[in-house]
Amino acid sequence: MRLVQPVLLVAALVGLTAPVHGDDWPQWGGPHHDGVWREKGIAETLPQGQLPRMWSTPTGEGYAGPAVAEGRVYITDLIERKARDAIERIRSLDAATGQVKWEQKYPVSYSIDYPAGPRATPVIDGPRVYTIGAMGDLLCCDAANGEVLWKKSFQTDFDTVLPIWGMAASPYVDGDQLITLVGGAKGALVVSFDKSTGNERWRALSDKEIGYCPPTIFTFGKSRQLIVWHPRSVTALDPATGKQLWDIPWAIKAGLCVPTPRQFENRLLFTSFYNGSLMLEVSADPPAAKILWKGKSNSEQASRTDGLHSIMSTPIFDGKNIYGVCSYGQVRGLDASNGKRLWETLEATGDGRWWNAFFVPQGDRTFIHNEQGDLIIAKLAPDGYHELSRAKLIEPTRLVMNRMTIWSHPAFAMKSVFARNDEEIIRVDLSAK
Repeated sequence: MRLVQPVLLVAALVGLTAPVHGDDWPQWGGPHHDGVWREKGIAETLPQGQLPRMWSTPTGEGYAGPAVAEGRVYITDLIERKARDAIERIRSLDAATGQVKWEQKYPVSYSIDYPAGPRATPVIDGPRVYTIGAMGDLLCCDAANGEVLWKKSFQTDFDTVLPIWGMAASPYVDGDQLITLVGGAKGALVVSFDKSTGNERWRALSDKEIGYCPPTIFTFGKSRQLIVWHPRSVTALDPATGKQLWDIPWAIKAGLCVPTPRQFENRLLFTSFYNGSLMLEVSADPPAAKILWKGKSNSEQASRTDGLHSIMSTPIFDGKNIYGVCSYGQVRGLDASNGKRLWETLEATGDGRWWNAFFVPQGDRTFIHNEQGDLIIAKLAPDGYHELSRAKLIEPTRLVMNRMTIWSHPAFAMKSVFARNDEEIIRVDLSAK
């Protein structure tokens, strides 16, 4: 652990005894699963150059973003790699200082492409933290001391055939259950576990492919619906029982169900690398869905895409417009009524296959963390992209397609951004001065 700058060290040490104020980011998508940062008192602009860190702590390889709750940061990584055999690790850090509070390790033997660490963001739920490793190791640990309370191996316990890029979807806590993609045999694409004991509550769906999109609960009217986007279709389940409510077939090439669906009132938006975008209209009583529109292109080639073909980035959907990153890095604005493109730009990103950036709305603007490690503040509007500020957050460390990249989503909490690459995890204060 490396503390940076004496003034920031004093501020961090004060934080050990003073109460910590600010929102948490306890899971994929933040406190409300919608990817929105709701804290007030955030800086209007960023200083040029490298953003000053409150702390930096060494870490191993990994694509999983951090989660932050109750003054702790939770992160997973890969260490002690020998060919495809390695150790996956879960760690808890003090959010004020970056000091490691505990760690939990377990061995893995990778059989997937991009064997460079866990992909799924940890989920913190009160006294417990849940993690899923790239090879399907689900652990429930005591959030205070790291003790393993229960665990599952998807391959051993459910005969899971892993997707080519490993298990990437974070689990979802709903009441007393933990719901997650498993991809197991005998109708266990999705499984609900008792979050305290790990006992199976229900299982649902069969699909030879799993996909990478986390199951998420959305509310339409008074109807709570668990949306599972898998390579065969979009399916809604009753979260309490796993009973199927409706199903919209949508065959996804290469199993690339990745970005989280976005909701606005009774509409639900999806986007995929090859297959483009799909907009559904969902009803509550009885639960049902129909297609409002979908893209006509099944190609990711920039000249042949017709809407938004995201590989990883979850788009913003504000009811009237859609903003997201397309297949070759183009930031695009779409008309949400029909999916037609309004504009595109490469100003926030770069030009290349799989180019990625993460969008986090905050008030009337958006924080963008691109794969080059820049942090950008911009306004996305029907008339285009308006950049307000940009600075370097963290260096890219992984070579992909002849460029250095970061493909891990940062956490925005405690008026700060927590970000990682394959060498370090950092905290940067973003509070208004």
